Amino acid sequence: MARTLLILVALLATLGGAAAETTLQGNLVQGGLLIGHTDPDATVVLDGRIVRVDSDGVFLLGFHRDAPASAELTVTAPDGSVDRRSLTIAARAYDIQRIDGLPSRMVTPPPEVTERIRRENARIAALREVDRPESQFRSGFVWPAIGRISGVYGSQRILNGEPRQPHYGVDVAAPVGTPIKAPADGLVVLAEGDLYYTGGTVILDHGHGLSSAFLHLDSVSVKVGDRLRQGDVLGALGATGRVTGPHLDWRMNWFEARIDPQLLVPPMPGS
Repeated sequence: MARTLLILVALLATLGGAAAETTLQGNLVQGGLLIGHTDPDATVVLDGRIVRVDSDGVFLLGFHRDAPASAELTVTAPDGSVDRRSLTIAARAYDIQRIDGLPSRMVTPPPEVTERIRRENARIAALREVDRPESQFRSGFVWPAIGRISGVYGSQRILNGEPRQPHYGVDVAAPVGTPIKAPADGLVVLAEGDLYYTGGTVILDHGHGLSSAFLHLDSVSVKVGDRLRQGDVLGALGATGRVTGPHLDWRMNWFEARIDPQLLVPPMPGS
């Protein structure tokens, strides 16, 4: 499917600004991302959200881990005609683990860091609501690091009977210091060496509300405002923040919707 998305991006680059029937390509599943194409002057709305349409008609649609079974897409053409579609979103089965008997300190953060966590989370949430007009996602996506996949999107743990937040990324285990590379073109909008949960953290904005986050970095080698091309090094893999071992946690968002990065890249080499 990643190859299909790349082919579509290349095709759209040749279409220019000509009017076009609305088409969708990608993964219509929970955690999936669609690349659409329509008339450049059309208005696209997904479940009440107005979606940015690029100058040649390209737009993105993303679906959260727990997205409902259907979504309503409305495309209003410049002549006033309306194309209404009910999109069927395939459900996925996620790995759920139950672990009991843990000390409370391992389940709930101490109260003295609650305000810090709230402040850091609010800052990240605000960055994910930015709708930049640049469409740097057109570069396509590659793995930011090569290694063993040690954690997958959507999995969840129930600790001492209390459901924890699902895992929204893909974990790649590799030695500390392994270079982490930009999976696609983008703008660095966050570069921090020590967040409470995620330690060394970089967020790369790919445009149109799509962003990548790289967590638990041992070191950060970029700064806010840097423009990266696919393959540029942004940091080094580490074990910072709340982790049990060295790995990269790569996450993606389309605004608040959590996207599964593995749906956008080829299989991990050697897997």
